[in-house]
Amino acid sequence: MISNGTKFGVVLAFVASMPAIASAHTGVGDTSGFLHGISHPICGVDHILAMVMVGLFAYQLGGRALWLIPTMFVLMMALGGALGASSAYLPHAELGIALSVIVLGGIVALKVKAPVGIATGVVGCFAIFHGYAHGAEMPENASGFAYAAGFMIATALLHATGIAVSFQIEKASERYSRVVMQCAEGIAALAGFGFLTGVF
Repeated sequence: MISNGTKFGVVLAFVASMPAIASAHTGVGDTSGFLHGISHPICGVDHILAMVMVGLFAYQLGGRALWLIPTMFVLMMALGGALGASSAYLPHAELGIALSVIVLGGIVALKVKAPVGIATGVVGCFAIFHGYAHGAEMPENASGFAYAAGFMIATALLHATGIAVSFQIEKASERYSRVVMQCAEGIAALAGFGFLTGVF
């Protein structure tokens, strides 16, 4: 029987090996509207890792943070998406995305128990950068509402994935769950440094 921790490690390794790392921000492509919106967040490992980290962080804090942190991220990401779609200038957006992976990965790996207000504020700030990247690459012929609905739903699903992974790890053997979680988040933080330095 394969343990939940092993399954999670395999999934993480698969995600990390995806060749789409550099393709998350390469252009609008042929798809428009809802389908393009829902596909954009899952086309780059930087987005995937950050979204899953949000779910892990929310589960780690528990209580009202379990729904408040993902909700705040989605709402602030929508604001960032509006900024990107309107051609507003947001400096260092790619830097903000890379830092989100590093910071969120580090927070979960170190099991930081931040107050819910501070946690939602930090997550909300990072969400703006992710939303801006999505909005800036919205196809010209796409419906803004359909595109936004797409990337918001995809993001919420990735948050749910992070929460589900946390739940499964917690159900695994106590001897290994903490090690698996910390190793996974450490890898995520290292991936963030890779995005930041241009290694990936």
